[in-house]
Amino acid sequence: MSAEFCDTSILVYAYDRTAGTKHELARELVQRLWREESGAVSIQVLQELFVTLTRKVAAPVETRIARGIVADLATWRVIEPRAADVLAAIDATGRWQVSFWDAMILTAADRAGARVLWSEDLADGQSYDAVTVKNPLR
Repeated sequence: MSAEFCDTSILVYAYDRTAGTKHELARELVQRLWREESGAVSIQVLQELFVTLTRKVAAPVETRIARGIVADLATWRVIEPRAADVLAAIDATGRWQVSFWDAMILTAADRAGARVLWSEDLADGQSYDAVTVKNPLR
């Protein structure tokens, strides 16, 4: 089964109960990825998720709960960045006209074999080589 890569913001909405409609839509997506065992993330996403859930949402999550969420998501396909990925992302920033951090996400999604990157932050429908961004919140 092919992987579907989740960007940080989508996972934040899935676990942030104060996010209203975005919470419901993201939660439905994440539940489907659990059922189909097709979810993929990167170390970068897991790190950003923990920080955002514990410090940046309207109702911060307790550290132990956020740790549990990260531990659960760490059972998905997790991409650990290599030096070659950093270099590829650096090269991609100019080619794709995206930030370095977005290029790292796109590089990780490609390494995961994902053809879909679920993200609110990148342009919906935009393709970056073999990875196409889809915004589940639209």
